Amino acid sequence: MKKTAIKDLREQVRKKDREIVKLLNERTRLSIEVGKAKNSQGQEIYDPSQEGKVYDHIREINEGPLPEKALKDIFREIISSSRALQEPTTVAYLGPEASFCYLAAQSHFGKRSLYYAQTQVSEVFDEVERGRIAWGVVPVENSLEGSVKTTLDRLISTPLHIRAEIFLRISHCLISPCTKAEEIKRIYSHPQALAQCQGWLKRTLPHTPLIEADSTVAAVERVLQDREGAAIGSHLAAAIYGLQIIAEGIEDSPSNTTRFFVIGSGQSAAKGNDKTSILFATPHAPGALYQALEPFARGQINLTRIESYPMRDRIGKYLFFVDFAGHKDDDKTKKCLAAVERATNLFKVLGSYPRGEEP
Repeated sequence: MKKTAIKDLREQVRKKDREIVKLLNERTRLSIEVGKAKNSQGQEIYDPSQEGKVYDHIREINEGPLPEKALKDIFREIISSSRALQEPTTVAYLGPEASFCYLAAQSHFGKRSLYYAQTQVSEVFDEVERGRIAWGVVPVENSLEGSVKTTLDRLISTPLHIRAEIFLRISHCLISPCTKAEEIKRIYSHPQALAQCQGWLKRTLPHTPLIEADSTVAAVERVLQDREGAAIGSHLAAAIYGLQIIAEGIEDSPSNTTRFFVIGSGQSAAKGNDKTSILFATPHAPGALYQALEPFARGQINLTRIESYPMRDRIGKYLFFVDFAGHKDDDKTKKCLAAVERATNLFKVLGSYPRGEEP
């Protein structure tokens, strides 16, 4: 292609850039007006159901060549920036910074939100319950390791609701000040990360001692003091701490995914593609669990998760956590939940929320 043709194309790109900047500012001004209207009516600035509808609309009108994920990433930051001009979005998460929970929170709320690291799941709930921080992000289950018990414990008693769900593909890297795997003398990481990478470690560094740390980020911090050490952590951790990525994608399962909940006060409106989470306890009698679950079959409502959970103060007694497709305000869901409540001696709706996108 001739230089003049490239120059012409670049000029066309610059013209489009000017149009994009103008349209972005026009969109932002409209968003600010929407925010003012919400404030006057006492509505939340961040509305996961409404933002979900925006992403659905973008997906519908996209004609390419931009892939859907790339377009969603772009609009997430547009929305995050507009929201920040209306009101700062504060988010508590299980830290520290560069943890997978931080990555999940940022993938949902965007980079312009204000993030506050907490050292325990219970602290995330505490900060949001006390109103010091508006939103919380907590892990609830991992496809390999199962449920996060501390999150389930707090969901039992919290007045907050589940407002959204986030799925994050967990990809581990071997991070080190070293430049070659042969130079590594010790490997640090959280026990779960070590377990998730044990096959790769046995094949690649079979004689290297494995040392447990409180988190993957704590492992990276240990490596800053051990120039012959390596840590298993995220791409972001390597970038933040200025370390080399010796190998990436070292997890044994390519489907390793963690699910997170966004928790907050209030409730999410129906979007049309929703999930609901409930918990209940049944009488200690034959057929009690069947009677609690039968309304879902009768209403043709799809269960996406069911898990028994021991009640701490009663041996042999269990709570059941159930996720299903639909919103609690749907007509057939209302009828189903009323029947479930009649069949149980403890019943709680944890929240209805937009269905998250699984990787």
